Amino acid sequence: MRYFIEFSYNGSAYFGYQIQPNKISVQEELEKALSTILREPIKTVGAGRTDTGVHARKMFAHFETDKNVNDTLVHKLNSFLSENIAIKKIFEVPADLHARFDATYRTYEYYISLEKNPFSKDSSWQYWRQKPLDINLMNEACKILFEYDDFTSFAKLHTDNKTNICKIYKAEWEQLGHQLKFTISADRFLRNMVRAIVGTMVEVGSGKIKPNDLRKIIEDKFRNSAGVSAPAQGLFLVDVGYDF
Repeated sequence: MRYFIEFSYNGSAYFGYQIQPNKISVQEELEKALSTILREPIKTVGAGRTDTGVHARKMFAHFETDKNVNDTLVHKLNSFLSENIAIKKIFEVPADLHARFDATYRTYEYYISLEKNPFSKDSSWQYWRQKPLDINLMNEACKILFEYDDFTSFAKLHTDNKTNICKIYKAEWEQLGHQLKFTISADRFLRNMVRAIVGTMVEVGSGKIKPNDLRKIIEDKFRNSAGVSAPAQGLFLVDVGYDF
């Protein structure tokens, strides 16, 4: 039987979600816990990959087992796992439902702190030393993203992507007191795409480039045309959609 796990994690302690040699990852911790409790080797498939230091408020993965799974597994996993990972629920799904390939959308949020804040240093870009940001210009630039579907300029170089085509459904900035929040939703994201977009938007907001310059950046299809990637700790995966 195939099961979906809904969970969240603080990415500060991990080298990303996906298992990699000699580095601690969320996937490794999750599989170790499942295998120990169910007393059989368990492999998971996540809804996506998050980079080192990136967080997830709502993430999904699937795994398979012939053993009976009930609500007690959630409690057992939470007792076994570190305080950085929280299991929300586990539920059976059709055998062909895939956590990665059947996701219909993903939504990320990125946070920028406009004041020195020791309580958000691990969850936002501490931007207080730098130029003020014009959120109206940044939102003007956001509208340009909807004109395109090839985001090669925001993709990490030398990856195994078969296509850099993405459909963006939402992109907007809002100010919450001394913090800026960027929300972006799309059918899929390229590696490093959100952080590259945020870094470029900050160049717009600080006056380094104009909103209309974003068109040329995207049309160049060249990573070096875009801004530097924003720091990882400000990025959160907040939702993944499925047609359950």
